[in-house]
Amino acid sequence: WLLSLPQRYEVQIIPSGCCGMAGSFGYEKEHYDISMKIGEDVLFPAVRAANGATIAAPGTSCRHQIMDGTSKTAKHPVEILWEALAS
Repeated sequence: WLLSLPQRYEVQIIPSGCCGMAGSFGYEKEHYDISMKIGEDVLFPAVRAANGATIAAPGTSCRHQIMDGTSKTAKHPVEILWEALAS
């Protein structure tokens, strides 16, 4: 049951590409601009286009990059499953 999609949930995989963070790479001052450009290539526009949708991203640095690049919160997939079980 846990490994199946919760009821009333729908998954749409977005063409995400790379977020540009690459672990700590994007946190480094000398790499910040290039990391944001990489995120802007594919991921950020796709996240912005997902109006009202919950964004799932398993990586901590990717979730931070999504927030910094789009002002949208991305959740870890386990958080989403937890919320589904609690409802």
